[in-house]
Amino acid sequence: MAEQVLIQFRADKELKQEVAEIYERLGMDLPTAFRMFMTKSKMMKGLPFEARLPEQTITRAEAKNAFYELRRQATDVPEMSLEEINAEIASVRAERKR
Repeated sequence: MAEQVLIQFRADKELKQEVAEIYERLGMDLPTAFRMFMTKSKMMKGLPFEARLPEQTITRAEAKNAFYELRRQATDVPEMSLEEINAEIASVRAERKR
């Protein structure tokens, strides 16, 4: 077996707990998950997932304004009965099958 080393780093306590619970549900502990991450990084010769900045960013104010605009537009939508909603869904499903 290769020589073992200790790796330590700091992380937010709540984040660590949430992630540990995810891995526990997958049947492993954090050290095993991190070893898997490092092995996959070695295989990929980089991060084992895509890491890039989005092409377009939006500010918090822009997102908030977009939300309120969509909310305003939604108030102009007429109320639909359950039957009308189901008929519209059925129509779209039928169209997809064609």
